[in-house]
Amino acid sequence: MTMQSTTFKSWTRDKLLDAFGLERITQSPIMQTWLANQEEITEFEKQSLLFDLEKVWLYIDFWNEEEVKIKLIGTIIRLVSYDSKHLSAFADRTLKGIVDGIELSGEPDLMVARGKQEVKSPFFFIHEYKKELDNNSPDPAGQLLSAMLVAYENNLTEPKMKEKPIYGAYVVGRQWYFVILQKREYAISRAYDATQTDDLLDIFRILKANRQVIREIWGE
Repeated sequence: MTMQSTTFKSWTRDKLLDAFGLERITQSPIMQTWLANQEEITEFEKQSLLFDLEKVWLYIDFWNEEEVKIKLIGTIIRLVSYDSKHLSAFADRTLKGIVDGIELSGEPDLMVARGKQEVKSPFFFIHEYKKELDNNSPDPAGQLLSAMLVAYENNLTEPKMKEKPIYGAYVVGRQWYFVILQKREYAISRAYDATQTDDLLDIFRILKANRQVIREIWGE
């Protein structure tokens, strides 16, 4: 019997519910702790983030996906500095796995995982999508969650990561949404607007908190 094989791009939240029982929850203590963190932002980090804020505010509506990655997401990720002794931020690397007899695969925009050359034990994902969601567009949350589900299932063989929640974010233009997946339940945050100073600083603070959780797992 031939195994069904699909890409992350083909998944929506409805399909994930039907195939794997992935359900959205409205209350997540893990999410609440993550979003409520009080990670310090240095003056250098703050000024670096705010330096290009006016350009983002003026031009983000005209940027294509690659320009959003380079001019907005890339700047923020560089400042967060996920790379460390055990961890790396990987871009467009292949991830695949089998969940309930279905093979899922794809190349997430960004993964934070153990390893330098090879992706091991992914923990955090970012998926970027340019346009606002409508009924005729792909579901960026569904694509992100399919990759997170594969990571969760693959990590069950890694003692330090077994049954640990997977963290993620999807970016729709200026809006950032943070996501937690644990087992077959997920939660999605409110939208954070990267063109607004307070929200931009919150986005950075949330990502720094995520970096700290990962480093603690790996003893850094």
